[in-house]
Amino acid sequence: MSDSSLTRVGVIRLAIPVMFAQVAIAATGVVDTAVMGLYGTKIDLAAVAIASMGFSFVYWAFGFLRMSTTGLVAQALGAGMPRRARAVLQRALLMGGALGVIIWGLSPILPQVMFLPFGVEAPVEELADAYFSGRIWGAPALLMTFAMTGWLLGTGRTGALLALQIAMNGVNAALDYYFVSELGWGPYGIGMGTAIAEWVAFLFGVYLLWGERAIEKGLFHAKELLILFSANRDILIRTLALLFSFAWFVRSGASLGTATLAGNEVLLQFVTVAAFVLDGFAFVAEKEIGEAYGAQDVHRLRRAMRVTTELSLGIGLCISLAFLFVGPSIITSLISDAEAREVAVDFMPYCALIPLVGIPAWQLDGFFLGATQGAALRKAALISSMGYVLLDLILRENFANQGVWLALLAMYLMRAAALAYFLPALVRSISSSR
Repeated sequence: MSDSSLTRVGVIRLAIPVMFAQVAIAATGVVDTAVMGLYGTKIDLAAVAIASMGFSFVYWAFGFLRMSTTGLVAQALGAGMPRRARAVLQRALLMGGALGVIIWGLSPILPQVMFLPFGVEAPVEELADAYFSGRIWGAPALLMTFAMTGWLLGTGRTGALLALQIAMNGVNAALDYYFVSELGWGPYGIGMGTAIAEWVAFLFGVYLLWGERAIEKGLFHAKELLILFSANRDILIRTLALLFSFAWFVRSGASLGTATLAGNEVLLQFVTVAAFVLDGFAFVAEKEIGEAYGAQDVHRLRRAMRVTTELSLGIGLCISLAFLFVGPSIITSLISDAEAREVAVDFMPYCALIPLVGIPAWQLDGFFLGATQGAALRKAALISSMGYVLLDLILRENFANQGVWLALLAMYLMRAAALAYFLPALVRSISSSR
């Protein structure tokens, strides 16, 4: 493929369905927060915040099922090996199902581990436990859906990915409303609604991928399993380090009181929406760079980096401005608790900076994931997470919640700088096949 074949219009066509799909994913958390904000108290809202972050730790620790699948599938297709790409999907599905069953089996002890680091008040922890008892039933479905998502991204089927996420979020929103407003189940209803939606999404994914049902030989080939394990190990460590950073952010807010915790949780949903939308370009970069890496085409690699980043910066600026000028009105209309609402409105300007400050880190993530260069991702995440915690301890002591947000902004910059250090080696690792 010519290096000039990747156009901005082509990137936009691929990215728009991914962006809407990512908005649908982010909207799951937004809907959970909005329903609790409208029908619950700040204690209910804080409980959902803590429990959601706990599940993020558990589930996104296995985000490699999506990330490595995208890169390895794209590389196999770039090298002209579609059967190898299908085998990547099938290995990831088997691994996701097995890990999901293990997580469900550990459910009696997981809440103690998940919620202990946050140090929240007893009423918040009790309601967080209720959310957990409903949400845990979706574990196998969600992890297998991660693998399906990786396949859809790696093969460029972004429209199908959008349909999958719309199905999940539509069911989640409807059940959240019914379970909380009609049945009065509170955080338990939020968790149960999300779990059911995860199973609906998995079944819909089975329908979408039915054409790939032929079982490939050599699924347990030692060399292929070693490649998968190596990629997954580094991405797992990278993901845990980043999740730790966001858990630390939640914990920092909790240390300043329940109102600050709840207000920061509302703003974190804005951050999630921005990250997920802008990840549309990073995901396209994963696919294109994975194919370029598989084809050993350095010109195509560089063009994918440049075009996707230019477009991401433009959209990021629009999102930042929207947050700054429209965000406070959204918060006022969605959050009934006065204290939580005040915190969220006051710190919206810090939140509005993240779509721009985070772009270099998100884009570089996509570059390295597409090439399955996990070592660089692991090192950059560990460096930035350690730097972030140290900075938060210093700034929070002196500037309270303002320091919490300044440290989070600095974390994105440290992560981007660390990844940029490894970027020249990535480019040098391939040569043009032309």
